Amino acid sequence: MLRIRLRREGSRNRPFFRVVVSESRRTPTGPTVDTLGYYDPKLDPPAVELDLDRYQTWVDQGAHPSDTVRSLVKKLRAAAPTVAEP
Repeated sequence: MLRIRLRREGSRNRPFFRVVVSESRRTPTGPTVDTLGYYDPKLDPPAVELDLDRYQTWVDQGAHPSDTVRSLVKKLRAAAPTVAEP
């Protein structure tokens, strides 16, 4: 089963996370299938860059997002301006 989760990178006291798709049985730092974006919690405001189209594609294919990734996506979608159709 595929899982969409955060992969911790960066150094001590300076965390940086990549949003990755990986096999759920592997460790989060193990091999990944795809990288969807990143999350930097140390910036003010925290920086989140995520390809929502690819995220939705993976979810449609059966990948399960972690709780943290699900909340990040929810915040991104709420902050994104809606485009009015002509």
